[in-house]
Amino acid sequence: MKKRLSVYFMVTLLVMTALCGCAGGTGESSEDKSSVVVGVQQDIDSLDPHKATAAGTKEILFNIFEGLVKPDANGNLMNAVASDYTISEDGLVYTFTLRDGVKFHNGDDVTAEDVKYSLERVAGILDGTALVSTLSAAGGGITSVDILDEKTVQVTVGSANTELIYSFTAAIIPAGSGEDMEAQPVGTGPFSFVSYKPQEGIVVKKNEDYWQEGLPYLDEVTFKIMSNPDTALLDLQGGSIDIYPYLTDSQAEELQDDFRILAAPSNVVQALFLNNTDELLSDVRVRQAICYALDKDALNEFVFGGNAAVISSAMLPTLQTFYVEKNDVYGTGANIQKAKELLRDAGYPDGIDLEIKVPSNYEVHMQTAEVAAEQLKAAGINAQITPVEWETWLNDVYNGRQYQATISGITCDQTPGYLLNRFQSDSSKNFINYTNPAYDETYALAAASLDLTEKAGYYKQLQSLLVEDAGTAFLTVPPITVAIKPELEGYTFYPVYVQDMSVVRYSSSAD
Repeated sequence: MKKRLSVYFMVTLLVMTALCGCAGGTGESSEDKSSVVVGVQQDIDSLDPHKATAAGTKEILFNIFEGLVKPDANGNLMNAVASDYTISEDGLVYTFTLRDGVKFHNGDDVTAEDVKYSLERVAGILDGTALVSTLSAAGGGITSVDILDEKTVQVTVGSANTELIYSFTAAIIPAGSGEDMEAQPVGTGPFSFVSYKPQEGIVVKKNEDYWQEGLPYLDEVTFKIMSNPDTALLDLQGGSIDIYPYLTDSQAEELQDDFRILAAPSNVVQALFLNNTDELLSDVRVRQAICYALDKDALNEFVFGGNAAVISSAMLPTLQTFYVEKNDVYGTGANIQKAKELLRDAGYPDGIDLEIKVPSNYEVHMQTAEVAAEQLKAAGINAQITPVEWETWLNDVYNGRQYQATISGITCDQTPGYLLNRFQSDSSKNFINYTNPAYDETYALAAASLDLTEKAGYYKQLQSLLVEDAGTAFLTVPPITVAIKPELEGYTFYPVYVQDMSVVRYSSSAD
């Protein structure tokens, strides 16, 4: 952020581990001290917590659903639906004790049957379709769920994995309710679902029976979908949005006089993602040329005011034990001569054309694309930016893999392997179509290792392979910069991509 912008980094993410009728949407929140409106950048992809893919969906559903455990603001796991758990010495048996007094939003008590159903559903035990890949029965995840008594559930897994406990954040839902989630989602979180209108927003209300005493403070929260960043800025200035967490550096400067501007490191890896099976980009020399042509230092300064972390692979620098610095491979400034040499070697002495599809609702990605396109031109790479709506990006680019290149972000959970597992050849999340047998073999060794030092070594090897292959042109870990009305307090940054509205409240001075 530029010097005149007062930004406070509220948390240092020491443990952290594409994708991202409104009641109260008329400025009422500033008058009603029991409700707020939060601007979000994309429509949801599913109200079913087990099927939701996009990070922008998960940030909302965090308020409605909980797992046996859940993340806290310090990067640790806290007990949620479970009050306690133990893991056997061989790492193959997890025993969860259910918390007393936890109720679903429909008023029913959470039972061991609900837990069994939820875990079997996400593991694919019920119908053969795993909804959470790390818990997949076929992939070394959950093989059986047994009820020991009305308060105790025993989960057996196929292989030991020191990171698996983080996957038990998977939502607990009422037994047999899976088919109903899209129409009427029911969870145990601090807020219960009220309504959803596509392209408009989601309204949730206070869960009066929430197990965490004193939470939430607010009676109602509206997540208002703002697919146009210019409209979002106008709504902030006009008073119809109270909180907006996706500011660019220039937007933050424009709002600083009327809003508190808070910032922290994000858990998002931003990249110029390259489709490795595209005819042009299947040549590693072309991908490497793109990496050499980018000036990431200049991009960071222009888009993020110098506050992003410049990266070259899929790992967060805050995960110091597992991160390996690879910025020296292609450099953080542009090497135009090297880029042109590689293109000539690949048979393109006159340069290449490249289409970059960008989700238009994300201003940071659009600005990044504009800067990157100008930089690429110097190396003879004629980049055309194609803005697309979020739904189109999700369907055509992420799921359909019909693209050459795209600028977007991928988010992490609290496990260091989360970003790296998506680049396995057979991963459903491998939307860049990266294939390297050595990568697959090394990841399997990392997943199986129970020794932290050994596991960290494998993760560093994976990062090196990804960089050497120029699997994609990684750019930055952007800061998350939030505008919040001065009368609100309690907004908390997490090491995962969520908007926790349970801790937000109006200050006493605003009464």
